Amino acid sequence: MTEELHGAGAPLDGAAWETVRALAARFDAASAELGVVPPQSHVLQVLKIGEEFGEAAQAVIGATGTNPRKGRSHEWDDVHDEVCDVIITGMVALARMRPDAAEYFASQLALKAGRFLPGSAAGEGA
Repeated sequence: MTEELHGAGAPLDGAAWETVRALAARFDAASAELGVVPPQSHVLQVLKIGEEFGEAAQAVIGATGTNPRKGRSHEWDDVHDEVCDVIITGMVALARMRPDAAEYFASQLALKAGRFLPGSAAGEGA
């Protein structure tokens, strides 16, 4: 199965997942130094996704200027950066929880994309 999205730019290649695994290992080591065991570190990593999402939401509010007290405090590039933080944090969370994160992600992407992309292998016959 390919990890490349139909019609998208660069695939989620092995190098990207190597970086994600390295980040996961670094954060696992840091958690271990603090005495945080994997079930707890998994919960904390998922909460980190929520924190990053909040920053993305704040950037959208700032880019649209919808907070009267702050006005336009962000640019859309800030939103893009924060969305990347959400995605990276999610990938690291998955890598910390599953040794087969890249393969699991690819299978989930194919499954879920198959619901929306006509003619995809996962969507045929559905």
